Amino acid sequence: MKFVILGFDGPDGEAKRKVHRPAHLANLEPLVRQGRVVLAGPLTDKTGSLIVIEAGSLAEAQAFADTDPYTVQGVFARVEVHPFTQVFPKSEGAA
Repeated sequence: MKFVILGFDGPDGEAKRKVHRPAHLANLEPLVRQGRVVLAGPLTDKTGSLIVIEAGSLAEAQAFADTDPYTVQGVFARVEVHPFTQVFPKSEGAA
């Protein structure tokens, strides 16, 4: 299943983001190698980040979000995880 992770930056998010970005990217790298990151990146209005991942359950996606360095180190003041159905572009195997 796909899940959207929305991380909303706290008041010092921009400054903390620069410091913790290498750890955040390293945390994502295993999922990238497994082909489980659909897309990821910062929101250009500097309010946070969007990550779409493949995970076995909501609990797994939530655990990933909760342990990400951006969450742990306070870049994100709030994180939301939502199940997601991709419509476009059509994913492989979609009817």
